[in-house]
Amino acid sequence: MTGARTLVAVVAGAFAGLTAHARLAMVDMQFASNVVMPQSRAFVTRPDAGRVEITLVDVRAEIAERVATTRMDISLSNPTNRTLEAELLVPVPDGAVVRGFDFQGAGVEPSARLLPKDEARRTYDAIVARTRDPALLEFAAHAVVRSSVFPVPPRGTQRVRITYENVVESRDDRIAYMLPRTESLALATVPWRITATVGIGTGIATVYSPTHEIVTTRHGAGSVTVRTGRGAEKAAGPFRLFAVLERGDVAASLMAYPTAEGGYFLLVLAPPGALDRSAMRAIPREVTLVLDRSGSMAGGKMESAVAAARQVVEGLGEGEAFNIIDYSSSVSLFAARPVRASRRAVVEARRYLERIRPRGGTNIHDATMEALRQPAAPGRLGMVLMLTDGLPTVGITRETIVRKSLFEANAHGRRIFTIGVGYDVNAPLLTALAETSRGTATFVSPDEDVEVKVARVFERLHGPVLAGVELDAVDVSGDVDTRAVSDLLPRSMPDMYASDHVVVLGRYRGNGPLSFRLAGNYLGSRRRFRFTFPLKAATTRNAFVPRLWASRRIALLTEAIRQLGAEEGARPAALGRRAGLDPQLKELVDEIVRLSTEFGILTEYTSFFAREGTGLTEEEAFANVERNLREKAVMTRVGSGSVSQSANYVARSSQSTLNLRNTYLDEKMRTVRYGSVQQVADRAFFRRGGRWLDARLMNSGAEADRRVERRVAFGSPRYLDIARRLASEGRGGLLALNSTGPLDVEIDGERVVLEAAQ
Repeated sequence: MTGARTLVAVVAGAFAGLTAHARLAMVDMQFASNVVMPQSRAFVTRPDAGRVEITLVDVRAEIAERVATTRMDISLSNPTNRTLEAELLVPVPDGAVVRGFDFQGAGVEPSARLLPKDEARRTYDAIVARTRDPALLEFAAHAVVRSSVFPVPPRGTQRVRITYENVVESRDDRIAYMLPRTESLALATVPWRITATVGIGTGIATVYSPTHEIVTTRHGAGSVTVRTGRGAEKAAGPFRLFAVLERGDVAASLMAYPTAEGGYFLLVLAPPGALDRSAMRAIPREVTLVLDRSGSMAGGKMESAVAAARQVVEGLGEGEAFNIIDYSSSVSLFAARPVRASRRAVVEARRYLERIRPRGGTNIHDATMEALRQPAAPGRLGMVLMLTDGLPTVGITRETIVRKSLFEANAHGRRIFTIGVGYDVNAPLLTALAETSRGTATFVSPDEDVEVKVARVFERLHGPVLAGVELDAVDVSGDVDTRAVSDLLPRSMPDMYASDHVVVLGRYRGNGPLSFRLAGNYLGSRRRFRFTFPLKAATTRNAFVPRLWASRRIALLTEAIRQLGAEEGARPAALGRRAGLDPQLKELVDEIVRLSTEFGILTEYTSFFAREGTGLTEEEAFANVERNLREKAVMTRVGSGSVSQSANYVARSSQSTLNLRNTYLDEKMRTVRYGSVQQVADRAFFRRGGRWLDARLMNSGAEADRRVERRVAFGSPRYLDIARRLASEGRGGLLALNSTGPLDVEIDGERVVLEAAQ
C-alpha cells in the first residue's frame, strides 16, 4: 500500500495546479486501469494500460406510479492481448438505491457502492487529475454508483449489469424520468438502446420526450412502452421522458425556462389516452381525394396513386363520407358532393378509380377549387387529400393567384393535405396550401412508394378528437390576455387526433401563473377547457424549451421570405443589398441571424456558420444569410432543392424533439449534419481555431475585438470551482467540450477562457 501511495504522489506532483484536496483524493483513491462511465466513455488511468471499449448500452426502465427501476446492461470489449481491469462509475439521480450489480465471467465477488454527491465529486476530481480529461466533471452534480474491479479478457468481451431504483419527479399533471448522458457530440458515439415502460393507475394521456425520437406502444389506459428509434441511438444529452397524466378529457402539462423578463414555455396538450378507436365517438370525416392524372403520372405512379386512393376510401368508418376528383387539363368528379361511405359507394368508387387514365396537363387550381366549394355536411370534419407530381400548367398557373383564390374559396374550413410526388412540383405552393388550411405537406421522393406514403398520411388522420382548435392566454377573469404570452408556435393550432399530442411553444412575461383557454369541437360538441400553471418550477435545466422555440421561429421566418418569392416582381431581386433592403425583409433576416447564432441552430441558409475561418461579425453573417435566402428560398421554386427546403420547413415548424446535430436535407436530398456547432445546456458553441467559443461572446460584435477577461488553468482551484458551479446549474456538459480544446465561455458577464489540459 505504501508503494502505491508513493507512486500516486509522484503523479500528483506533476499537477501542481491541483488543489490540496484533489491531490489528497488522488493519494487516497486507487482505480483500475480503466474507469468505465457508460454515460461518457472509458477513461484510462495508467499510461501503459490498454483501453476498454464500450460497444453498447442497453437500458430497460420500469416506471410504476412514482418509482423507477432502471436496469443498465453495459457491453465492453478488450481489443488488446492482455487482461484489463475495469471498474464502473454510473451517475444516478439523487436518492437512488442500488438493487443489483453483476457481470459475466470469473472475477472477484461483484459489489457496487453508492457514493453521495460530495464523495462522487472527490472521485471525479481524482480521476480527472490522473487522466487530464475534464469530461467526467459534467456529472459532478450527480451521485454515482462505483463498482468493484472486474476483468475484461484479452480479445474478449464483458457484460455488466447494474440495477437501481429512484423516486421520479412528479407533479399533479405529469411525472418525469431522466437518464444522464454526455452532451458532447464527440463523446456520444456509443449506441444506447432505451426502453421504458410507464404504468400509472390513474391513466396516461400521452408520453413525450423533448430529447429523443421515440416509438410508443400503448397497452391500455394506464400503461405505455416507449423505445428510442434507431436514429436516436447515438443522440447526445440526457434522455428525458414525460408522462402526462389522464384527466378525463384534454390533458395538459407545461414546462418553463425562466429569463430576466419572463421566459419560454412548452405546453403539451393531449386527448384522453384511453380513447379506443373502435368504440369512441370521434368526429366523423369527410374526405375528398384530388388525384393528378396528367400524362406525367403514367405508369407506376398512377397505379400507386389509385391503390392509395382505394385504401383511403376502404378505410373510412361508419358515418364518414368521401368524394374523388381526378384532373389533368380538365376536371372529373366521382359525385357532385361527398357521399356516405356505404358498401355500395365503396364498390362504385373502386370501379371509378380503375377507369382513370393519365393524359394531358395539370390543372391544380380548378381541381382543388371543386373540392373546396362542395357542399359541406354538418358535423363532419372536411379534409382534402391532394396528390400531384407536377407544376400547374393548365388554367390559372400563377403561384400567388392560385394560393390566394383557394384560400378565399375555402369557406367550409376544409383541411388540405398536399402530397407532392417527385421533384417537379412547386413545393412552396403545396406547403402554403397545406399550412393555411391546418393541413400538412408531404413529399414523396422518386425512390419512395406513393401508396405507402399516402397510407401513412391518412393513418395519422384517424380519430379527430378536437377540431377547430383555438388557444388563448387568459387572465383570472377568463378574458383574453394579449400581454401574457407572445410568439406562440404554431400560429394556427392543428386538429388533435387520438393517440397523439400537440406541442405548443411560446414566450411569457412576468413570473406567472399562466392560464390558457382551449376551445374547439370536442368529439362532436363545442367545448372549452381551462388550464392554469404556476411558474415556480421554471428552471434553466429545461434548456430544450427555448431551443425548440427558436427552431420553430427560424422556420417561420425563413418560410415567410420563401413565400414572398412568389409575389409579382419578387424575382430575381426579392432581396438586395442591405442598405436598400425592404425594412420588412431586413427585419426577418436580422432575426434569423440572431436566433441562429444565439441558439446554434443551422439550416441550409446558415450552414456556413459551421465552417472554420468563416467570419461571424454581424455584417458578414447578414450578407451570407441574405445571399443564401435569395438564391435558395426565393429563386428555387421547383426541383429537389425546392422540395428539400419544404421538407426541412415541415420538420422544423413542428419540431418537438431536439436536433443537436443540426440535421437537415441539402439541395440534393442528402442528409447533412454538423459537429462543429454544439448546443449544450442553454448555450451554443462554435468551433473556431481549435477552441470552442460561446455564442454569447459573438452577438455583441466581432470576436477579435473582445478582450479576454480571465484565463483559468486546467485543474486549478478556480477551474474546479467553476466546474462545480456549472454542474450545479445544469450546465456541466460544457466541461465535456473542454476535453477537446480550450473553452471560451461567458460567466457573470465576463469572458472566461478555460484552458485545455496539456
